[in-house]
Amino acid sequence: MKSSVSAALLSLLLSTNSQAERPLKACGHPFYPPVSWHSQGELTGLAPAVSRQLFAELGYQVQLSADSNWKRCLLEVEQGNADIVVAAFRTEQRQTWLHFSQVPIITDPITLYVNNQTPLRYEQLDDLKGKTVGLLLGDSFGDTIDRFIQRHNTIEYVSQGKQNFAKLAVGRIDYMPLGQLSGNLQRTRLGFSDQVRALDTIITTEYYYLALGKHSQLQRHLPYLNQRLLEMQQDGSLARLTRQYSLHYLNQAQQ
Repeated sequence: MKSSVSAALLSLLLSTNSQAERPLKACGHPFYPPVSWHSQGELTGLAPAVSRQLFAELGYQVQLSADSNWKRCLLEVEQGNADIVVAAFRTEQRQTWLHFSQVPIITDPITLYVNNQTPLRYEQLDDLKGKTVGLLLGDSFGDTIDRFIQRHNTIEYVSQGKQNFAKLAVGRIDYMPLGQLSGNLQRTRLGFSDQVRALDTIITTEYYYLALGKHSQLQRHLPYLNQRLLEMQQDGSLARLTRQYSLHYLNQAQQ
């Protein structure tokens, strides 16, 4: 049950809301379970479910796009062709065109995935100098990691997450940074458990936030969205949905 605070916020917002003349357009990362991923022509996962639920409470329909890669999703919102990124890390550059929620949808410890037979040694970022890294188009792992990679690594970009796992398995790249939960889910479902493993070290911890295009004028809803995200965090709803969509992703491999 929503608190009296969020109920009061909702009443106020609905009284001033034009009740959505058109559906809101939203997109998300296509290869980052359980946060979001493309499945059977749809964007599914924790973040799409939360976005749809919260904006439905505000009287909006959300149209989820599943026809673009991650970089294209971000560009569509930046250019004003879509309204919402269902979950994204907060970076300096993205804050020029996105409003972020204050409460994260999920905490994302980032580790390094390496070839199981020839793992690299990692104690500090400098150990990665001169290495070849595999990234998805549009990937970010926080300003510090992003700047290091741009300055000190050879970067190989791909459009689908499976491509980086395949490159790691045959030694074409030295490492890829990836969220610990998402990486382990992908490694298991894509069949690379024997060839690819995660290092024990967490190199940074980032947070996925709901993000609204500044052109969309949706920022007036941020107080309500933050309150509801906090309630979902405190009552365990976000943790429950994370487990639900993790299992859903793994079970798809058996379909």
